[in-house]
Amino acid sequence: MAEARERIGTNILATCGTCDQVVMAVVEGVLVEGTSNKGFPTLLQLARCLKCGDGLLAVEEDYGKGWDGNPMTVWPNTQRSLSWLIPEILRRQHEEAHRCFSVRAYTATVVMVRRTLEGVCSNQGVDNRGPLMRRLEQLKESGKIDGRLLEWSQALRLLGNEGAHFSEKVVTEDDAADALALAEALMDYLYVYSTQFEKFKQRRAQG
Repeated sequence: MAEARERIGTNILATCGTCDQVVMAVVEGVLVEGTSNKGFPTLLQLARCLKCGDGLLAVEEDYGKGWDGNPMTVWPNTQRSLSWLIPEILRRQHEEAHRCFSVRAYTATVVMVRRTLEGVCSNQGVDNRGPLMRRLEQLKESGKIDGRLLEWSQALRLLGNEGAHFSEKVVTEDDAADALALAEALMDYLYVYSTQFEKFKQRRAQG
């Protein structure tokens, strides 16, 4: 806790809901949450935007090497927090995509979403030596996603390809926002709803 208190009076980079951009904010107060429900120690930082003066609440996690140094604003609610059932490495990739979006770097956003898809395939045990298109198809063939989710995933892959290669086609804000939302839906399906359904079936079978 002493290390956390040292943050008070220092500046952090965080997304201001009022300014709608990443800003410098001064930390006014801190609180360390326990690990019983979330799996990792969490540092809550109440901060004040140095640009507009409004308050915000930013979160950092400790994955075993100290606070990660990447404050994510959770209030005002600039983005939906991903479930803790989603692997940490995927949450970090997706949060980076959100940071790109917050500074209007829409091309970078869709590229990061594509990286998240690659991470999902790897985490699900798909051989990472093939093209991403084929890896996504293997998710469907193994029964982990259905045809609609495969269609969504392939659309995100193509959008990410457009972002990764130079062209005159512009990645719009709507494109980037949809990419973030669809990637979240895919991860929710794989790691949250599927897990909850399996628990439901086990409970019903035992009853």
